[in-house]
Amino acid sequence: MPEIGEPVRLVQEHEEPFSDGKYFEHIKKVNEIFYDQIKISDQKAAYIFTFILAFLISSTEGRGVFTIERYREAVLINICASAALALASVFSIICAIFVILPRRSAKTTTLFWGAWDSHRQGFTEAAKRGDLGYLFREYLDNADVLSRIARDKYRFVTLAFRGLVVTVLSYVVLLMVGNA
Repeated sequence: MPEIGEPVRLVQEHEEPFSDGKYFEHIKKVNEIFYDQIKISDQKAAYIFTFILAFLISSTEGRGVFTIERYREAVLINICASAALALASVFSIICAIFVILPRRSAKTTTLFWGAWDSHRQGFTEAAKRGDLGYLFREYLDNADVLSRIARDKYRFVTLAFRGLVVTVLSYVVLLMVGNA
């Protein structure tokens, strides 16, 4: 890294930016971080799913919001809180499932096992030429794919978490008002 006041070396016309190993290492690290973020989003979704499911199975109040009898002669606050709890818990479970569902991308690289057959020949040809640019582009393209997948997953994690918050708040309201 240049010192303060020292001129920064620019890439020459004939030179590729990845000829400096720092860029190559950086894009590899970006791929690792994005992949970790995808795994973390799956874990968060699994926690939310497990919590909601355990709550619905173990709680009489939780199970009760799915019975019609609960709504027949209840007061408005109980009806609203029960409906909110039922809708929010189902919403959270569905969003958590959407997080965990496999993702496909129109763009693939050699780093995705499902596309290896279509990329194998290009990879071996680049290896024969010693084409470092090919590797750099593969990591760069893979970072694009992983970024898109992570964003999609986190959008559903956020929705599932918001549904969880509404579920908990609705449950607290039901506990506070009791059988009013």
